[in-house]
Amino acid sequence: MSASRSRTPPSTPASALNPNGVHGYRGRRLRAYGIRLNEKQKLRFHYGMLEKQFRLTVDEAARRPGNTGEVLLQLLEQRLDNVLRRAGLARTIWAARQIVAHGHVLVNGRKTDRPSAQVSVGDVITLKTKIQKMVRENMETMAGHEVPGWIDFNPSELTVKIIATPTADQTPFDVNANMIVEFYR
Repeated sequence: MSASRSRTPPSTPASALNPNGVHGYRGRRLRAYGIRLNEKQKLRFHYGMLEKQFRLTVDEAARRPGNTGEVLLQLLEQRLDNVLRRAGLARTIWAARQIVAHGHVLVNGRKTDRPSAQVSVGDVITLKTKIQKMVRENMETMAGHEVPGWIDFNPSELTVKIIATPTADQTPFDVNANMIVEFYR
């Protein structure tokens, strides 16, 4: 048998501290496409939409008169699932979609089970009695939730009335809608 040698731990080579390449890795810079893609994905994920549905909404915004970016934000804000979330009846967009899809929502007295349904000025949204207990519990956990000015919410009766069209500055986050329109051109 050979004599035992003392083993020393291998030292970290200099190449482990600096990434490969003459100048090392300096990070990826986003190109124009990547910046626009990130803006689109931010908006799409916020509203919980699939790509096809989002693209159809962008196409609808392009057909309507006015600034396409502002019209896009108005269309997204006026979706039924988003209105329920913004009023504070649901904690997340997914919870709002589920409440609508299960048929618990009445728009102007008619049952609506499409989360993507567009609401307009003057529409009154109410909930069936079956779901009201759960919605009240949601509202208690979201104490301090601010309802936007274009929605009139009556918490005692759990009714929501759309009193105005939302503007681009009333969106809850900062997004450049014109970059999203440019992404699809």
